Amino acid sequence: MLIVGAKGFAKEVLEVLYQGTAPAAVAFYDDLSPGLPTALFGVFPVLRTLEEAQLWLAHDPAFALGVGSPRVRRHLAEKMRSLGGVLTSTVSPKATVGRFGNVLGEGCNVMSGAVLTSDITLGEGVLVNLNCTIGHDVVVGDYCELSPGVHLSGHAVLGPNCVLGTGAVVLPGVHIGANTIIGAGSVVTKNVEADVVAVGAPAKVIKRVLPPAAPAHA
Repeated sequence: MLIVGAKGFAKEVLEVLYQGTAPAAVAFYDDLSPGLPTALFGVFPVLRTLEEAQLWLAHDPAFALGVGSPRVRRHLAEKMRSLGGVLTSTVSPKATVGRFGNVLGEGCNVMSGAVLTSDITLGEGVLVNLNCTIGHDVVVGDYCELSPGVHLSGHAVLGPNCVLGTGAVVLPGVHIGANTIIGAGSVVTKNVEADVVAVGAPAKVIKRVLPPAAPAHA
């Protein structure tokens, strides 16, 4: 398994892998961050070039996303796929995922303590962080990031690329548009349009944001 990223969140993904049946071999990939060791924890190699990543993926094509930003997650998924990689989900055995009607897209991260009930749809590359709860009939668009302790109530809908800050709460049936950022601790009581930042309890729009562009990775 290749974990794409080699800093804080990537280490948490490693822990999820080892909570279950550990893969035969794990490496990290990071072509940007300075000062990284050649091996994390003295064991897991850190690949620094696309050539190294391609060689690894030729033997084991599975890769998981180990970064948080929606735009960076999407960009890195596309990059690794272009090298022959297969985007793979990591679901902690310490998460509770209901048996009925749940659909998880490729490349989701579901971390320890998360609770997903039933009839939930997660798009590609969704990050469900520590201790999040997602109620019935919720739809979460591609590459959304749910920070620790986010709570989505039943029938809520998130467009792609949304970021919900730590402890944010979305009430039943609320729709949040694509690329929108909800501040930490906010309570979203009514629909929020796309491409904005909303904060507070109840959450109110404070500014607009530009739609995401591709990050400047190699």
